[in-house]
Amino acid sequence: MHVSALSLTDFRSWAQLDVELTPGPTALVGSNGQGKTNIVEALLYVATLGSHRVSVDAPLVRQGAERAIVRARVERDERTTLVELELNPGKANRARINRGAVPRAREVLGLLRTVLFAPEDLTLVRGDPSARRTFLDDLLVARVPRLAGVRSDYERVLKQRNALLKTAFLAKRSGGGDMRTLDVWDAHLAKTGSELLAARLGLVDDLQPLVEVAYREVSKGQGDVALGYRSSLGEGMPQSQDREVLAAALLSELARVRQNEVERGVSLVGPHRDELVLTLGSMPVKGYASHGESWSVALALRLGSYELLKSDGGEPVLVLDDVFAELDTGRRERLASLVQGAEQVLVTAAVPGDVPEQLMGGRYDVHDGAVVRVR
Repeated sequence: MHVSALSLTDFRSWAQLDVELTPGPTALVGSNGQGKTNIVEALLYVATLGSHRVSVDAPLVRQGAERAIVRARVERDERTTLVELELNPGKANRARINRGAVPRAREVLGLLRTVLFAPEDLTLVRGDPSARRTFLDDLLVARVPRLAGVRSDYERVLKQRNALLKTAFLAKRSGGGDMRTLDVWDAHLAKTGSELLAARLGLVDDLQPLVEVAYREVSKGQGDVALGYRSSLGEGMPQSQDREVLAAALLSELARVRQNEVERGVSLVGPHRDELVLTLGSMPVKGYASHGESWSVALALRLGSYELLKSDGGEPVLVLDDVFAELDTGRRERLASLVQGAEQVLVTAAVPGDVPEQLMGGRYDVHDGAVVRVR
């Protein structure tokens, strides 16, 4: 899989951009603020309908414009697919596949797969649990696009249930309140939550050996990294990935903590409270790993994701956004050697010297609102 053409209209800093791309490694070189990351961010948006830098679409639309348009021509298995997305802040986004409109933007998920590694990825190992939950869920959707619906349904149920808990708290203070409606939302949360939880558990099992191998390669064999899953079910967490078993466990725990939830006005049980646990040797990565070790774990998570998606069929486009300047010489060379054989690798860098020679296949200079091919 690779992207052969990208077109942007009023996306971030780009009023208009049209660029042809080729398989193999390609470097986008330009000083900071010239729009390199905006280009790869657009590719990520086509693949995930999200950005690695912001959580809402409004900042993606160029200042003064009403909408942004992203078009990507994707080549896979000798088939060409044109994906078009129209971003309309405050309104529903629109999507087209091969010029034909589709009912929902998420219909495009799965047509392009990307794995992006960026300096922000240090939050995967040093940041809050929410960053690691997002990492898992994004990878789940990349593997199985229909899970985008499950993820959306769970978030909707959680929002409704939290609103009801706050209402129940106020009603309890006034001596009233009917808990039967809360029972209904408990059932909804258990149903959608169990499907999301089962998928995450299966993903961690599949990802673990790949991350372990990637870490050894990146770090030159210095220590072993492990992935674990800590559930809000605590000791009540079943040793099973069966959705019905997990749903029953969620319902039971929801009943047990209901009084506490009503008093606090927030849902305390469910996948939104879970955590991907990263350990290096016998110690947790967060708080104990050195700066270099943290980079190696973050790299291993992304490289493991790449290998997992590749094994599923359809090698993803690999994007390395301004990361080589952050790595020491050893990690830089090892990373370059690991990814140089990918079907398509896009590298961004401020100066040519930040790009390892084996990844300087094609080079584009990005400056003054233009992208110019150099080699």
